[in-house]
Amino acid sequence: MKAAFYTEYGPPEVIKISDLPKPVAKQDEVLVRVHAATVIKGDCEFRAFTFPAWFWLPLRVYAGLLQPKRCNILGQELSGVVEAVGDAVTRFKPGDEIFAPTELGLAAHAEYKCLKASGVISHKPPNATHGQAATLPTGGLNALHYMRLANIKPDEKVVIVGACGNIGSFAVQLAKYFGAEVTGVDSTDKLQAVRDIGADHVIDYATQDFTQTGDQYDVVFDTAGHSHYGRSLQALAPGGRYLLANPGFFQMLRSPFSGLFNDKTVLFRFAKYDQDELDFLGGLLKSGDLKPLIDRDYSLADIAGAHRYLDSGGKAGNITITVTE
Repeated sequence: MKAAFYTEYGPPEVIKISDLPKPVAKQDEVLVRVHAATVIKGDCEFRAFTFPAWFWLPLRVYAGLLQPKRCNILGQELSGVVEAVGDAVTRFKPGDEIFAPTELGLAAHAEYKCLKASGVISHKPPNATHGQAATLPTGGLNALHYMRLANIKPDEKVVIVGACGNIGSFAVQLAKYFGAEVTGVDSTDKLQAVRDIGADHVIDYATQDFTQTGDQYDVVFDTAGHSHYGRSLQALAPGGRYLLANPGFFQMLRSPFSGLFNDKTVLFRFAKYDQDELDFLGGLLKSGDLKPLIDRDYSLADIAGAHRYLDSGGKAGNITITVTE
């Protein structure tokens, strides 16, 4: 099978298309022919190994100290068709269209991938493309996790920083689905895309600081780690929640003390892969209440180009990879 394989850490060019043995499903696994996957920030971080210092070492020990050993094929989410199932599998059958996260095993950037049948796997809505479905397991689940954590109520005011990212673009739509009035913050060239996915208001962070407008918000959700901690807390209404998808080390240290003298809350908690929540997102995709924002689609052969584009910082929404037709 064809796979995007790398044997050293570095720039996008370290990724090569290789011929590797096709995997065989174990007794409790399904073999998936991968139709679509994505390239996300985490893939680029694994490739170049640019993780934050506070968990750089444990991840490096896991992935390989001198060169990648466990994660030679990247890709954290996929959509495809079940080709074969192990003898003990009853949940799926050949021909089922599914989408799923690959979790720490990664390896979605290959023509075939084996998944545990007991893992988090959902049936793809028939009216959705594989590319659309492939965007849900990381960005979609993370956005839903934080919207649940915020416990958004109808008519609350929510501001989303990094509204055009793979998490932020889903968060805008989910906050609207839960009845909020949504303000999206991003760069000039992405504001129309933020409007297109449903934001009620947009702010160009290059010309305006959302914390200095005089508006107060019930929820500030920073998906990108770009908001000012103190000013964001000041921009919260009484009882407000400040959500951090990518907290810095000192933000995590400060967060337990931020609510000692007021009723504002700082929340960060890594999302878990959850079957019910992935099914929920699949239902919203089927009903049309969730429309993945896809900026560009690349072929597997040009996956290094996808990495270069993501590294440039110019993407709006998701980058998908067509692995097989």
